[in-house]
Amino acid sequence: MPTAKKIGVLLLNLGGPQRADDIKPFLINLFSDRQLIRLGPALLQPLVARIIAHRRAPKSAANYARIGGGSPILQRTREQALALEKQLARHGDFLVRPCMRYWHPFAHEVVTELLASGVEQCVALPLYPHYSIATSGSSLADLQRCLDKTHSPPPCTIIRSWPEQPDYIAALAERVREGLALFPGEEVRLLYSAHSLPQRFIDNGDPYVEELEKTIAALEQQTGKTGTLCYQSRSGPVAWLGPSTPETIERCAAEGARNLLILPLSFVSDHVETLVEIDMDYKQLAQKLGMRCASTKALNHDPQFIQGLAKLVLAAIK
Repeated sequence: MPTAKKIGVLLLNLGGPQRADDIKPFLINLFSDRQLIRLGPALLQPLVARIIAHRRAPKSAANYARIGGGSPILQRTREQALALEKQLARHGDFLVRPCMRYWHPFAHEVVTELLASGVEQCVALPLYPHYSIATSGSSLADLQRCLDKTHSPPPCTIIRSWPEQPDYIAALAERVREGLALFPGEEVRLLYSAHSLPQRFIDNGDPYVEELEKTIAALEQQTGKTGTLCYQSRSGPVAWLGPSTPETIERCAAEGARNLLILPLSFVSDHVETLVEIDMDYKQLAQKLGMRCASTKALNHDPQFIQGLAKLVLAAIK
C-alpha cells in the first residue's frame, strides 16, 4: 500500500569538486573532519587542514584534469537519485536528493529544500555499502548535527549499511560475469579493490573490513569465482589497510598471472578513484608488468542496483 506521508530520501556520499576552483576548499573540508582524520589538537586542525590542502591541491588538480577537470560524482549521484525517485513513485510521494559530506549540496542545503517541499519523514541512505565511522559515520553525524539545528525537523530513519543486499550483490555478480567474458577461455585473477582506511579504525572496532568480507562471500556464492581483496587510495604517513592494489598487481605479475580483472568493490558510482586510479594508473601498471588488465563497470544507475536501493528505503519506512 502506498505511504500517505511525503518522504525525503537523502543519498549520502562524499562529494567532489566540480571545477578547478573547488578543489582547495573541498580538500579543506575533507581534512577538517576529525572523524576522518585527526591532525593535532582540535583547535589547530582547521589551520593544519588548510596547509595540507594547499600542498595537495596541485596533485589533486592534475588527477581531476585527466577526467575533464572535476569529479563526476555529483552527476552520477543525481542520476541515481532520479532513477530511485522513479522507482519509488509507485509506492508514494518521495523526493530523493544527493547529500554530500565535503562539497555541495551539503546536508543543511538538502534538509532546507526537503522541508520547503513539505517532507514529513526522511530516510538517510548512505551510498557506502559498508559502514565505517570515516564514511557513513561521518556523513550521518553531519546530518544529525544539521537536524539538531533545524526547527521541528522531520523524523529521520537511518540505513546504516547494506553489504549483503541481494540486488546489490546480483548487480556486482553480473559485472563480474561481464568482465570475465572479456577473457574467453583464459585464466583470470580477480581483484576486489576497496577504498583503504587507516588501520587504527579497524583496531578500534570499525566493521568496515568485516562488511567487505560479507559482500565478497555473498558475491562468490553467486559467481563461483574467488578473488583477492586489496585496498586503494592511501594517503599520509599512518598505517593503512593492506595489501594495496598496486602491491597486489605486482604480486600477481611475480606469480606469473597474465590477466587481471579489477572490481571496484566499495564504490557504487564513478569518480576519481575508479576513472583515474583503476582505469588509468592500475591498468598501466599491469600492462607495464606484462599483464592484460580490465575493470568492471561501476554500478552507477544500474536498474537492478537501483531496485535494491528502493527495497532498502521501503523496508526502512515500514
